Amino acid sequence: MINLMKTTLSPPYLILLFILLLGTPLHASAESVSKQEAVNIAQQVSPGRVLAVKMKKGSYRVKTLSVSGEVRIIVIDANSGQVKSGNK
Repeated sequence: MINLMKTTLSPPYLILLFILLLGTPLHASAESVSKQEAVNIAQQVSPGRVLAVKMKKGSYRVKTLSVSGEVRIIVIDANSGQVKSGNK
């Protein structure tokens, strides 16, 4: 017969486990591109002032105003960072 010993965690291990659990997000974010990264990508496509950034259906919609006064909406995929469109 195999004798299984009960294992208990000593206080230092419990504290370490608790700290690790606190640092773990409860849910993983579906977006791998941050809002700031989306802005940077959009400004490479259409340099100018950023008027607004909105998340919609897995994409960032970045509204920019060019130096010439043209308003553009650049759509950036929130997962890949790929430019989906740069509509006027």
